[in-house]
Formats: sequence, structure tokens, C-alpha cells
Amino acid sequence: MGFVIRWACAFALLAASYNPTDWNFYRWAVQNWQDQLPLTAFGGLLLMIGYIIYLRATLRSIGLFGVLLILAVVGTALWVMWDQNWISLANRTLNVWLGIFALSLVLAVGLSWSIVRRRLTGQADVDDIDV
Repeated sequence: MGFVIRWACAFALLAASYNPTDWNFYRWAVQNWQDQLPLTAFGGLLLMIGYIIYLRATLRSIGLFGVLLILAVVGTALWVMWDQNWISLANRTLNVWLGIFALSLVLAVGLSWSIVRRRLTGQADVDDIDV
């Protein structure tokens, strides 16, 4: 259940930033930044904090190689679905949602990996040392 919550938060962060609908920060900011600059800056900073939390945790736990490996697995799964005619990649809107899904999956795995590793191996990740 914890992974699903971390994935849903990552998906919400990415979808709130940009998605193919009109309900996203990017489109709202482009249309309203002149009239509502303080609110635009505030919203952008909140999104930036979310990205920093997710990206830092992801890069610390699985690294760049892990990110690329997860993207390769998701990309290969999409390739299989396309090859079996389960999905069509002709729809631009679907492609954007698939990209958001893939990136949110990477971020969720990155945020959850230390927990999974500790449960599988019994070893805890320790990054900071108290002196």
C-alpha cells in the first residue's frame, strides 16, 4: 500500500505540472503569470520542492543507472503492448499520459527502493553519519 501512495503522489506531482488537459500548472502559469505573478511563483516553488524530494531520493537510492533501467523496463513493456496491438501510439494525448505514468513509476520506485532493499536483505541504507 505504501508504494501505491508514493506512486500516486509522484503521478499527481507530474500531472499537476503538465498533462494534456487544460488543468495543469504549466498552462495556468503561461496564461496568468502577468496578472498573478506571486501566486505563480508560489505554485512553482511548491512543485519544485516536490521534485527535489522525489529526484534526490530517487538518485540516492537507485542512481542514474537504476533510473535508466526502470525506464528501459517500462519502455519495453510499452513496446510489447504496442506490438501485441493492445495500445496505439498514434494518439498524442495517450502518449503524454504514458510518459507521465512511466516517469511517476521511476520516481515511486526510487522513493521506495530503500524500504524494499531493507526488507529483502535486512540491510539498512545509511547516508548520514552522526559525529
